[in-house]
Amino acid sequence: MFHTSSDVVFVEGLKVEAVIGVYDWERAITQPLLIDIALETDISRAAVSDDVNDALSYKEVCDDVSDWCQTIQAKLLEHLAGQVADKLLAKYPCQKVTLSVAKPTAVQQADAVGVQITRHAKSSSDMVEKNKANDA
Repeated sequence: MFHTSSDVVFVEGLKVEAVIGVYDWERAITQPLLIDIALETDISRAAVSDDVNDALSYKEVCDDVSDWCQTIQAKLLEHLAGQVADKLLAKYPCQKVTLSVAKPTAVQQADAVGVQITRHAKSSSDMVEKNKANDA
């Protein structure tokens, strides 16, 4: 399923109704989105403790992603995916996010069309380099 050497918490087929699209008629309605999410994170503590408090909550991830998609009201799937990935990395303890967002009703001849992106958390060394560049 996933090509990674890390632990992954995933959500497959999250259904969200949201405003998405560039045309005026699309801005006046909601459309269905199908979202898949893979969060690379260390699950070893939860695996040992069997305590939900040590786990990354996929229910909370689903609730957040649904809320963000409805709030952002992006024109492009690319923009929506980038915004959601950034928010996931900022809120949850994960090193990498892979996210796909599909519009199943966008093209009649296709089951769905969409985008898939992968984003990495910024390491502390990345932030040091960015700060050095900003100071220069």
